[in-house]
Amino acid sequence: MTDLNEELHTYLEDSIATITDKWLALRDQTKGSIYSANASKETEQELREQNTITNQTIISSLFGDKSNFEKKKNEWAHVVAKSRVATATPIPDVLRALSKVRKVFWQQVEHFLEMHKPAIPAHIVADWSDTIHLAFDELYIAFSETYFKLMNDRLSAQQELINELGSPIIKITETTGILPMVGDIDTCRAQTIIENVPAKCVRTGITSLYIDLSGVAIIDTMVANQIFQLTNILNLLGTQTTITGIRPEIAQTAVQLGINFSKINTSSSLLQALKNRYVLQKID
Repeated sequence: MTDLNEELHTYLEDSIATITDKWLALRDQTKGSIYSANASKETEQELREQNTITNQTIISSLFGDKSNFEKKKNEWAHVVAKSRVATATPIPDVLRALSKVRKVFWQQVEHFLEMHKPAIPAHIVADWSDTIHLAFDELYIAFSETYFKLMNDRLSAQQELINELGSPIIKITETTGILPMVGDIDTCRAQTIIENVPAKCVRTGITSLYIDLSGVAIIDTMVANQIFQLTNILNLLGTQTTITGIRPEIAQTAVQLGINFSKINTSSSLLQALKNRYVLQKID
């Protein structure tokens, strides 16, 4: 058994380039896919290098301790998942490509068996088959988990950027800023503003903030109440607020809610508010 394992190990190691060539030959003309036969030479070289790692990982499952396979599997998953996230390759495309690798890899094992027929006992062949197919199954799982994590990290970073852009504070003096609100404000966005804006004001030293609503067409009752909460939070933190550009329908919503804006500075427009407070001395 040991001699057969060593012989198969050497044979598969020597066959890696052949397995990769056969796998690449199975590519179709899928437009825009990293696995397309029309892909660039650079992409083909990247696939070739990654397929080499794939084959080496599977071979390690057959020989040596399991910890070595686990290490190689995780390294492989990170390399391939990072590459596929970068090219926006869907998971099903990767799994289909990996299935083709499995097919070609096992064909190479079958070729080895044919060369030694009938010297290799059936139970040894069954053990090799179970180990190889289980190893590929684990690659599927490892790739999917790593891909999912990387995509989540990317989406989280994008969401943070969206949140940042959704509530930008523009400093016009060292202690004065403007928060321009543009577009629809739903409950989720309003909550994000409540969570982010006070921290930004404290971090940047803003003690006077103009919240301009002139670019907001619709605010429901829940959002109007959250904006009111925002002004209270800012006032508690020592930031005086002025709400500008309130549309008639928004004002009506506030009145219907019973929200008392009497203690909050308001102005019909940002320009008028800045004139009144002498923030911009040169405005005509």
